[in-house]
Amino acid sequence: MSAMLEALQAHADEFVAMRRDIHRHPELAFEEFRTSDLVAERLAQWGYAVERGLGGTGVVGQLRRGTGGKRLGLRADMDALPIVEATGLAHASTRHGVMHACGHDGHTAMLLAAAHHLATQGQFDGTLNLIFQPAEEGQGGARKMMEDGLFAKYPCDAIFAMHNMPGHPQGKLLLREGAAMASSDHVTIRLEGTGGHGAMPHRAADPVVAGSAIVMGLQSIVARNIDPLHMAVITVGAFNAGAANNVIPQSATLKLSVRALDRGVRDTLERRITELAHGQAQSYGVAANVDYQRSYPVLVNTPAETEFARQVALELVGADRVEPQARALTGSEDFAFMLEQVPGSYVLIGNGDGTADGINDGHGACMVHNPGYDFNDRNLPIGAAYWALLAQRFLA
Repeated sequence: MSAMLEALQAHADEFVAMRRDIHRHPELAFEEFRTSDLVAERLAQWGYAVERGLGGTGVVGQLRRGTGGKRLGLRADMDALPIVEATGLAHASTRHGVMHACGHDGHTAMLLAAAHHLATQGQFDGTLNLIFQPAEEGQGGARKMMEDGLFAKYPCDAIFAMHNMPGHPQGKLLLREGAAMASSDHVTIRLEGTGGHGAMPHRAADPVVAGSAIVMGLQSIVARNIDPLHMAVITVGAFNAGAANNVIPQSATLKLSVRALDRGVRDTLERRITELAHGQAQSYGVAANVDYQRSYPVLVNTPAETEFARQVALELVGADRVEPQARALTGSEDFAFMLEQVPGSYVLIGNGDGTADGINDGHGACMVHNPGYDFNDRNLPIGAAYWALLAQRFLA
């Protein structure tokens, strides 16, 4: 065990208790009042200069040492999800319908544990910016903090974040240079036809038939317009029309989720989806309105910063516990907004694969966004030690 990991292990119980307290009191996007209170109070106790209010409920803690000019940013997310918890754990959510089903309670606790160590024992020369972000779960809290002046007030030469990943061995660190997580766009296609009697379809313009043709046509975009070596996903998650079997409805609505790992592919998907929807609708005598909303961009880890993060991982846990170039994920993450402005890297830590005994291992192997999920507490000292070591090496 490395000296850094041993030092963080000594305080693990305190931060496990803190993590479970946060888990018991989950808060949704932009409502993280209790969590941000806890974060701000602890940072202030440990000597950080604290600012609140960026992004609504965001918190930034800054610690300066020496005369070094380098500036490092470390980010954790704080929000929970609108899910009814079904873990049966003693520290389960006390708020019905809200739970930490993605591990943001653990991410917050890991960064706080690192903050405590760096304040009390850390050896570094420069500026450390700890960013506790609200509203990662689809609400773009990272972008909101940036709009409120995050990097103008707290400029960073590099920025890093970490997320747990079920299905990988607990404590394993996974890194990836380049595109690591997909963009996420939301599309609503509204079709306006002419309603009528189901027995007289020739006197109507049926938006259901047009919508069905669009659903099938969309499948050809990935197959025939995207380079086979590139990833793209078009999912029709909702198709709403009509209420009676003998009535042709006036309108229909399709809702799509669109993802890509390449910015050019993302542009192609938007163009072709829009063209196809209008063209298919017109061929059936129906009008289409396409509302195409770009959400999270492709998350791109920059080469130099990823290599630095990789070397820190190897130093901390050894080569057998590091995956140096992991597979990309088709999920999305709003840390991508920060990486568009500041070089950096997004690191994953295995939350458990169900093969080992230990605290939370069964729940830790459960996929995120699931009612049975829980953050694996054995990751707290590892994640915290990783942040502390990375900060000391970057601000050496």
